[in-house]
Parts: sequence; structure tokens; C-alpha cells
Amino acid sequence: MGRPPAAYPRGVAVDTAPESVDLPLMGAAPRWLRGIFWANLVAQVGIVITGGIVRVTGSGLGCPTWPECVDGSITPTSEQTETWHKYVEFGNRTLTGVLLLLSVAAIAGAVMWRRRDGVRRPWVMWLAAVPLVGTLAQAVLGGVTVLVDLHPMAVASHLLLSMAVIAACVALVQFAGEPGDPPGTSVTSTATRYLGNALIAVTAVIIVMGTVVTGSGPHAGDSRTVRLDLDPRLVSWLHADVVLLFIGLLIGMLALLYVDASSATARRRAWWVVGFAVLQAGIGYLQYFTGLPWVLVTAHLLGASLVWIGVWRLRLSLTRRGSHEPAPQA
Repeated sequence: MGRPPAAYPRGVAVDTAPESVDLPLMGAAPRWLRGIFWANLVAQVGIVITGGIVRVTGSGLGCPTWPECVDGSITPTSEQTETWHKYVEFGNRTLTGVLLLLSVAAIAGAVMWRRRDGVRRPWVMWLAAVPLVGTLAQAVLGGVTVLVDLHPMAVASHLLLSMAVIAACVALVQFAGEPGDPPGTSVTSTATRYLGNALIAVTAVIIVMGTVVTGSGPHAGDSRTVRLDLDPRLVSWLHADVVLLFIGLLIGMLALLYVDASSATARRRAWWVVGFAVLQAGIGYLQYFTGLPWVLVTAHLLGASLVWIGVWRLRLSLTRRGSHEPAPQA
């Protein structure tokens, strides 16, 4: 027989709850699965960078046909006249295989997570399928791009599809770390959420304008490729004008986040976007006034990817799935 519990005076509240301990967030994905989702995100950014390297080094037709590199061979051959360009283009194509493996792992992991917890999680299941579908679509679109001799609009579509897949991977990483499904509970005002949507929309316009600048500029991917019949200087300054709009929206977002007393996570992510944007703007102006060296053009692609990831992570942090925290008044 154990010792009987001590008696407490009537009306005295007693905290009998066990001591709190640091436990994993209930319902969040296991660490190994979040690692797979992060790997998909990093790999999708990687294919953007290697695709840019193919273009700025003039290796876009290093493998002049598709799906083979050259007629009769999947891999480059010593008889090809494309010299080292064939290896650059083939390396970019090979990375597609890595993306396929990671995307299949993301789907398999999401299914295992669903079966383990017995929770449907439709958003995660749909998002987990996006890298696979996007990678397959990219393979086909890449083939079309080669077959139309790297037409600027095909090249632009190639990049924009990658950005759409990257956005889905960002959402997948975010949702995997939270216990609930969308739509969740707002942790900031309506005005701040609308401003977050505007930041994403303007960033998308900046990226589209960037592809127009690229399509009218010197880095075509091959010396035989046609260019857009546009003034590169004019479209570059139009591109910069939209960037100024983005900066204004970002300043407004920071102000609202502090006025709303929003979550520390949202404020921290907003400052990350500021850092990425400043770096990206600096690279953009530097490459413009130094004749578009290929190293800076590639760095600009990486910067665009980081800003895109940053604004999506910021917007997703304005809503907390699985939280009962009330939203501030609009």
C-alpha cells in the first residue's frame, strides 16, 4: 500500500499536471521525412542553377537532340563537335535523375507518414506529388526547348515551371513541420496577409520580367539561337521599376509585422527576405554595369530563387496550422 495523498485545504487549487518536457510537435512529420522534403527543395534550386550554367556557357545545344544526347547515344560521344559543351548539358540532364529519385522518396515518405498517424493530410499528399509531376514535365519541356533551338520563350517557360515547383516544395516543408492542415489560424492582421499575397505576386512579375530581359540579352545558350526583338536596356529598366515596387511592399510588410506584434518567426523571415533582396539587387546592378559576366548571371539566378523561397516562407508563417492562437484585429 502506498502512502495516501496529503490533504489540502478546501478551495486551494493544486496543479497536478506532470512537469512539461520537450517533446516533438504532435502531428508534425518525422525528422527524416522533413529532410527528404528539404532535399527536394534544394535539388529544385540546383536544377535552376545548372540550367543557368548551361545557358551562360553557351552549352544549350551541347546535346543537340532529345531524349538522346546525340543520335544513337544517350551519353555524349567523342565524335561530337560540341567539345566540352556536351558534358555541361549532359550533366544538367543527369541531375533530372536525382530529382526523380528525391520526388519518388517524397511521395513514399508522405504515404508512410499518413499510414503511421492515420491522418489523411490531403494538402501534404498533393504537394508531395508536385516535385515528381513537375520534374517529368520539365524533362518534356526541356526536350521541346532543345528541339525548338532554345527559343527564348521555351527557355523562359522552363525556368517559370521550376519556380512553381520550388513554391510547392516550400509549402511542403512548411506544412510538414506543423501539426495541422490548411487553412489554419491567422497570427496577423488581414492587411498583413494581403500584403504578403502582394509580395508573392510582385516577385512573380519580377521573375517573369527577368526572363524577358534574358530573352533579349546576350546569353542565349547557343550562338545560333534567336533573341527576342526587344531593347535589352529598356526591358532591364522596366524590370528594375518592378523591383522598386517590391522594395516598397517589403518595407510596408516589415512595418505592419511590428505594428501587429506578429510572431517572431514572421518578423525573422521578413528580415531574411530583406537580406536576400539587397543581395539580389546588388548583383543585378553589378552585372548590368559590368557586361553580364556569366558568374554574376548565375549568382543572380540563385538570388532570384532565394527571394522567391523567402517570400513564400514569409507568407506561410502568417498562418499557423494546428494553433489556436487568435488573430490580431485588422
